[in-house]
Amino acid sequence: MYLEKPEISTTNQIKTEEALNDYYLAYLSRQLSVLGRREVHNGRAHFGIFGDGKEIPQLAMAKTFQKGDWRSGYYRDQTFMLALGLLQPEEFFAMIYGETDDELNPSTGGRNFNNHFTTSNLDENGEIKNLAEKYNSAADISSTGGQMPRLLGLAQASKTVRENPEMKKHLNNNVTGNEVAFGTIGDASTSEGLFFETINAAGVMQVPMAVAVYDDGYGISVPVELQTTKSSISEALKGFQKEKNTNGIEIYTCNGWDYPALVKTFKEGIAKCRKTQTPALFHIQELTQPQGHSTSGSQERYKDKDRLEWEKEFDGLIQFKKWLLETGKADMETLTQIENNAEKRAKEARQKAWKNYSGGFSVEVEELENIIENIRQNSNGKLDKTGELKEIKQRIFPTRRKYLSFAKRLYFSIHAKTDFKKEQQELNNWISGFEQKSREFYNKQLYREGKDSALKVKPEPARYNTESIEINGSEILSRNFDVLFNKYPNLVTFGQDTGKLGDVNQGMKGMQKNYGAHRVSDAGIREATIIGQGIGMALRGFRPIAEIQYLDYLIYAHSTLSDDLASMQYRTKGKQMAPVIVRTRGHQLQGMWHAGSPMQMILGSLRGMHLCLPRNMTQAAGMYNTLLEASDPALVIEPLKGYNVKEKLPENIGKFKVPLGVPEIVKAGTDITFVTYAWNVHHAVKAAGLLENYGISAEVIDVQTLLPFDVNHIILESVKKTNKVLFIDEDVPGGATAYMMQKVLEEQKAFDYLDASPRTLPAKEHRPAYGIDGEYFSKPNVELIIETVWEMIRETDVKNFPELKFF
Repeated sequence: MYLEKPEISTTNQIKTEEALNDYYLAYLSRQLSVLGRREVHNGRAHFGIFGDGKEIPQLAMAKTFQKGDWRSGYYRDQTFMLALGLLQPEEFFAMIYGETDDELNPSTGGRNFNNHFTTSNLDENGEIKNLAEKYNSAADISSTGGQMPRLLGLAQASKTVRENPEMKKHLNNNVTGNEVAFGTIGDASTSEGLFFETINAAGVMQVPMAVAVYDDGYGISVPVELQTTKSSISEALKGFQKEKNTNGIEIYTCNGWDYPALVKTFKEGIAKCRKTQTPALFHIQELTQPQGHSTSGSQERYKDKDRLEWEKEFDGLIQFKKWLLETGKADMETLTQIENNAEKRAKEARQKAWKNYSGGFSVEVEELENIIENIRQNSNGKLDKTGELKEIKQRIFPTRRKYLSFAKRLYFSIHAKTDFKKEQQELNNWISGFEQKSREFYNKQLYREGKDSALKVKPEPARYNTESIEINGSEILSRNFDVLFNKYPNLVTFGQDTGKLGDVNQGMKGMQKNYGAHRVSDAGIREATIIGQGIGMALRGFRPIAEIQYLDYLIYAHSTLSDDLASMQYRTKGKQMAPVIVRTRGHQLQGMWHAGSPMQMILGSLRGMHLCLPRNMTQAAGMYNTLLEASDPALVIEPLKGYNVKEKLPENIGKFKVPLGVPEIVKAGTDITFVTYAWNVHHAVKAAGLLENYGISAEVIDVQTLLPFDVNHIILESVKKTNKVLFIDEDVPGGATAYMMQKVLEEQKAFDYLDASPRTLPAKEHRPAYGIDGEYFSKPNVELIIETVWEMIRETDVKNFPELKFF
């Protein structure tokens, strides 16, 4: 009974069966919220956030959602997902408990909060599914407003195919051009810049994007008059309203408790959006939030008595029930039976989900009990931990952590006792097995692990012949991109000056002319939604290169990169992928805002993306060639100084591939190892040449990528030979040089082979100052490298290397 998506009425008359099914879903969803909150407060879950009060507009919106459409929502959308059959009540509770079984908890697998939904866009072979035949949901994130940027890309995919139908076949018919991208957001989150940036971009681009704003009058405890101009997002956005012969968006308003009006509004608004591809915003007002923001707080602390009384009367469920009775679509007995059925279904789902979760590691616990009993017997009862284990088992919310912590502490206490050799081995085996299984649950799938991993792409060196000409680095790139756009018909790129100009440094020169504005296009100055375009289009089967003009400007897009793109593979356990290549340029240049190298920030926040740092444009081209044969997202930072430097043109342009995670020995040496990347490689090579005048032979290693880093331990082999290592880069002290040092000394255990202190040579703590002199005194330079090496060599040869006394 119910939980089936009913046929949508073809007229404005809502069929009785359809309305009753909706009432069941709404009531069921409310019961799930009530029971979910109770589970948290009873101690059987850590945290909960629910969609109570938002049930009715979600039902109305779900009626317009068609196969092939995409959702990019937030953590209130449980009713919408129930209505589409994308969520079962058992899965709802599995998310709250943190269930790690993917079949029981397909949306989060225990890695994300509850009510964070996802549908897989991949088949078992890592290939894009036939998304046009299913309902689709992008993987949710908690960051308020963070769901907006990718929504733009999801909608852009449809527009691109609508206007260029020949692209359907290149996307395996996953995109028909008739889809709508649905977004949902709380009213308070419209205060975020990501919301305004996305709405503005959608209005400019005219893409089929529909956003429902749920307005319950508050953002946690902050009322709307302190959130939004004119206390109304629809009023504030009136300047965006589309008019004749203009772009813009359509704006609709409706009360969130008015079921028939909501059905009519969404039906008409989405139909227009689907037909004309004009963005639509639905401001859903007068909603309630019966249980408050989340399980962490209480709305009684900030809502007055009058507001709470109003919310009781205008609760969507109350008004829906009233409408059903007044229209004669149901009597009280019918509705009572529906409510009883919904309550029963919710309780059964909770019971089943809890049984699955609490019994999820019962076999391991039983094995541990046997080991504990053996220890007790072997010690004649002197080492009896059965009571402590029993106490853990009787906890309301048993956790894997508690059992593992208990087992490890017990092992610490017996590991040196000769009387417990057998038990030590048994306990050690149990701990190892339990930890290994837990690692599978929590520590895998940060990157692609199958055949589509970038680390499994077969490398191919650039080849040259006697007729190879020298051209500017920018032309190396443009010729390489020309091959790639021809090879990959689903390849697209966009960014500031990317289209008509061919990017600010001409690396895309001629691409728009050759392949069309639908594949090579300009974007406004809006970095977050440029990345969002990439994410949304990649989810639907495109291969996007999203260009951020300068590395310094990456910060504007940082939350979208960190919270959404970099974590997508991990938070979905590989069920969703968005192989976006973020292209930018940076490193040494003469100016504070165009000389950025914030590697520390990137390394700390973009795990899940590959970080490629070419020293020249041939290397950069080889990295793009590698990445496009794989499915991992990546950031490629081209060196700003390299565009006008001459390089030989490879005869296999567009085909050679630079392996990720494999450093290149640029210059061989025997006395000291330089570890660096990007433009600093050129300084290191120059310094190494000058050091030869003093009898010092330096080996220069270009790591090429920081993520991944030296997977074959090439640097270790160099340090074994030279016994000294210097890490050089342009990041702040303690940044990427410290990262590289940890990788080499700790992970590769190179410390054992040193005969002098390892050193780092980063930039200064401040941003680089202006001009040639500003750069020289802000960042590592040839002379500083020589000075540092001199002092390092002096540690073992004071006689031949007297102290330098500049200070």
